[in-house]
Amino acid sequence: MPITLTDENFDAEVFEEPRPVLVIFSADWCGPCHMMAPVVEELESDYEGQVKVGKLDINHNPRIASQYGIRSTPTLLFFRNGQLVDHVVGVVPKRVLARKLQSLLQKT
Repeated sequence: MPITLTDENFDAEVFEEPRPVLVIFSADWCGPCHMMAPVVEELESDYEGQVKVGKLDINHNPRIASQYGIRSTPTLLFFRNGQLVDHVVGVVPKRVLARKLQSLLQKT
């Protein structure tokens, strides 16, 4: 399961993480988010130990959602060395996300 990210723990969990981080911004009411959840969980399993995966509920954590200008869910942000390096908005195939993670791992 992806770790639960909040306004309070986001900086420590994402910016201080040495591994690449994938964060899915979602909401309970978001149907496409529910479609992406199993894909994100599969990626977490596929990249266990190599990539940290987190989930942030935009309704309960408005500061971080606002900070990153999240206007649509799901939005997936990719971080490396505490820096935002890529993003995807909406439902995408697992292979698209896997390619992005592979690229991050090759650069670390």
